[in-house]
Amino acid sequence: MKGFKFQVSCFMFLFLLTSFTQEKKTTIFIIGDSTAAQKDLSTGSPERGWGMALQDYFTSPIVVDNHAVNGRSSLSFYNEGRWAKVLEKLQPGDYVIIQFGHNDEKPSVDRHTEAHSTFQWMLERYVRETREKGGIPILMNCVVRRNYTLKVDGKAEDEALRNTTFKDAPKTIEGDTLVDTHGFYRIAPRLVAERMHVHYIDANKITYDLETSLGKEGSKKLHMWYKPGEHPALPKGRQDNTHYNDWGAHQVAQRLADALCQEIPVLQKYRK
Repeated sequence: MKGFKFQVSCFMFLFLLTSFTQEKKTTIFIIGDSTAAQKDLSTGSPERGWGMALQDYFTSPIVVDNHAVNGRSSLSFYNEGRWAKVLEKLQPGDYVIIQFGHNDEKPSVDRHTEAHSTFQWMLERYVRETREKGGIPILMNCVVRRNYTLKVDGKAEDEALRNTTFKDAPKTIEGDTLVDTHGFYRIAPRLVAERMHVHYIDANKITYDLETSLGKEGSKKLHMWYKPGEHPALPKGRQDNTHYNDWGAHQVAQRLADALCQEIPVLQKYRK
């Protein structure tokens, strides 16, 4: 009997020791659009969202759970019930990266929000509901498009770019300056962050600096910009200045990981 009690005591000691030494898993959820989204890899396409690469820059116990979806705005992501699924999984102490804007700009009724009003209201809603579950919200503004043309087409449909070939792409004359396409949608998240005292990452500036550091031609390497025959999955090529390829997604994710650690120093010790 004494031997049995000794074995039980040893087991309990080891169990408690393990419980205290193992760090609790902390999840970084991502909600957003195609620039961050998880992609279907079965086609062999090199397209990637930066959210797919973020885990590569953090060690355990940080777990990245990417819920960003192609074509979604802050409005449609919520109305489709995608946010409810995140809330079901969200635990106290988890983080939620909230990044919308690309599709809130679009005129379609199911996606459109106004940058000065309803877009900010939706962002505030995500922040409040994250906090109600004990989570920590992080607002990011939208990444830049590689737009060196002088004219901005506000009705351009990013998702349609996947159906165009290199030959079919609009013939545009590019200048030497990267031109903003987001207007007030890139400013609104910062205003919400200031009002609600939320962590904020200026992803627009981070990606602007990245694109311009590579230049007009070099920045194409970040995106789904392929000549015919250059990639086996894209025999007819593609000119896509919005979506990232694998290398581009990693370049963006690496810089956003650095920004997250700077904004939230406790994450620094998990930075890979």
